[in-house]
Amino acid sequence: MTLESRIYVNWGGHHVKLTWCPRKIILDTSLVTSVHGYCFHEGKILLVYVKGRVFNNPGGHIEIGETPEEAFHREAFEEGYVEGEISYLGAIEVSHEENLLFDPNGKYPKIGYQLYYRMDIEKCLPFERENETISRIWVEPEEIPYILDDHRLSLIILKEALKKD
Repeated sequence: MTLESRIYVNWGGHHVKLTWCPRKIILDTSLVTSVHGYCFHEGKILLVYVKGRVFNNPGGHIEIGETPEEAFHREAFEEGYVEGEISYLGAIEVSHEENLLFDPNGKYPKIGYQLYYRMDIEKCLPFERENETISRIWVEPEEIPYILDDHRLSLIILKEALKKD
């Protein structure tokens, strides 16, 4: 593991360690806190603007009874109105072991995972704005660092997603 694949972030005052784990399989899906992905269409990447946030990849939480793959398909459709084939890229391990504000009775595990996928879009439907997303844009891969407002692990994951091209 490179030093570059482990970072610390401040999420609402919480000191959280994030570690990118390429292709790591998470068997206990109760530890999966969210799913996300890079969606490709005609050489460009889909970014969505969710109300109250910034442009980012489609993604979100798993609903009861869903597999992580089903959740990502649902999120990509709800946020970007796209459908396609997905492939698994890996997971970000989200560790609260050094977080002095961690609540062991809260909704997140002490060590959880955010799973990442690549979608090759097969169907791009009209953008309806029926859910929480108010805009979608198509971005050249080399422009992502200037638009995506996220931690630097997202760019490492982008490199993994681009290897599939």
